[in-house]
Amino acid sequence: MEPDLDRFTSRRSTVHGQRGVVATSQPLASEAGIETLRNGGNAFDAAVATAAALNVVEPTSTGLGGDVFALYRTADGDVGAMRACGGAPADATIENVQASLRETDDISAYYPDDGGYAVDDTEEAGMPFYGPHAVTVPGTARGWEATVEELGRLTLADALAPAIRYATEGYPVSEVIASYWESAEELFTDGNAREAFLFDGESPSTGQTVTLPKLGESMKLIAEEGADVVYEGEIAEAISAEVQSHGGFMTVDDLAGFEVEWPEPVSTTYNGAEVYELPPNNQGLIALEALNVAEELGAGEYDYDSAERVHYLSEALKVAFHDGHRYITDPEYEDHPPLGSKDWAAKRAAEVGETANHDVSFGVPDANAEDADTVLLTVADEAGNVVSYINSRFAGFGSGLVAGDTGIALQNRGSSFSLDPDHPNHIEPGKRPFHTLIPGLVRFDEDDWAAFGVMGGYMQPQGHVQVISNLVDYGMPLQRALDEPRWRYRESGELALEPHFDDDVAAKLVRKDHDVRTLSPVMFGGAQITRNRDGVLSAATEPRKDGNAQGY
Repeated sequence: MEPDLDRFTSRRSTVHGQRGVVATSQPLASEAGIETLRNGGNAFDAAVATAAALNVVEPTSTGLGGDVFALYRTADGDVGAMRACGGAPADATIENVQASLRETDDISAYYPDDGGYAVDDTEEAGMPFYGPHAVTVPGTARGWEATVEELGRLTLADALAPAIRYATEGYPVSEVIASYWESAEELFTDGNAREAFLFDGESPSTGQTVTLPKLGESMKLIAEEGADVVYEGEIAEAISAEVQSHGGFMTVDDLAGFEVEWPEPVSTTYNGAEVYELPPNNQGLIALEALNVAEELGAGEYDYDSAERVHYLSEALKVAFHDGHRYITDPEYEDHPPLGSKDWAAKRAAEVGETANHDVSFGVPDANAEDADTVLLTVADEAGNVVSYINSRFAGFGSGLVAGDTGIALQNRGSSFSLDPDHPNHIEPGKRPFHTLIPGLVRFDEDDWAAFGVMGGYMQPQGHVQVISNLVDYGMPLQRALDEPRWRYRESGELALEPHFDDDVAAKLVRKDHDVRTLSPVMFGGAQITRNRDGVLSAATEPRKDGNAQGY
């Protein structure tokens, strides 16, 4: 059941701290980050500790079977990125996937309930949303290890300690997460999956204390032996065996070949602030193009409560989505034009008018990425490190497969591939799919940096643009910048608004030929932000989630 967030009337202020601040979507995970800072870790150690804790206390949105990315600015002034994202198995060709689907008794089980696929629709069906063919090589374990080894002060075992404690000793489930956990009752059909994440066949209720002992044991093994156990050891064998037992192609060799990358971030300026994003295969260029187009259109010059502001910002996103979803994929397989440049934006802005543009393609065909689930956390420490860290299995608990007795649910990020050989994002051996995950980083001034992000599929770049505009154009405090009502453009062509928008704004948008609808607040992402402004640390958290911002 979807949580009714509108019944809460709480108000929050921006959190400040002297030594460190953490913002995330679950309070126990925030505490894990603060504990790590208190124990001598820096922001990067705390980010891994918080992420690992979220694997346990918010397993509905992230896990070791998924991927992890980071954007950061170090105390030494270096701006960098980390990408731990695996590709398709070596045997995962279009032909092999289609042949395997033809041999499947009920392919409808691999697609969302509203997908409309039947057994005889195999040739027309896109990539499966669930099941073994949606599983790509998980990058999380090596990403965590690389983060603490390259940028942290502590060991991986130190960073995993709070998560292991939560998994083995137990924790009470929070409200929003309990509502999302209900999906596991239908998704998980195998005994090992149900045993790992259900309790007497049911999802936990709010406040119920649970343990995840199988996941805890896997984390202990990683703490003792390092991430290699996930890619070359017994966990790797469990992952490959699970996928192959369901007809998929993943092998231990596919896992063993995975390496973490340190790509150069991409950036642009927006009304004086410099915004950094991840390059392809992530959708960071969509956010940068939209900011450039919005700046060209003067979107941030309109009154905040005006329909014009929403119109021009959303139209900027439309053209950016059209371009990004056409060109972005694994850069080792396909090139892309200069989507983040000012010159490109000037040409695209010229196509935006005073009324809604309806001739815009949106979404990667068959990707089912519009409303995917993710966790994003941000940390800042007194030394000057700020980091945005994002983890996901793509959609909720992922593919529906849990690797043997490991308690590790495997991601379904491979469902973002296309089976159309003419599409840039079509599946190929070793290729990484179009990735929605985008941590964010922004420089407001020489000594004023913030790490931020907004979770949730195609909401992510739309959320980035809205949060940056709130901070830069309207000078909002951090918490208010996250609290304000959001809008989002949908694959359907609709412009969705949160219920808290003024009815007059909605009516004026309709007169601008937008197809306006109202959606629940849970559909508008989950943001986190931490800032170091001339040595003063501050943080804010998403009011649409269970979490908090915490400092010390």
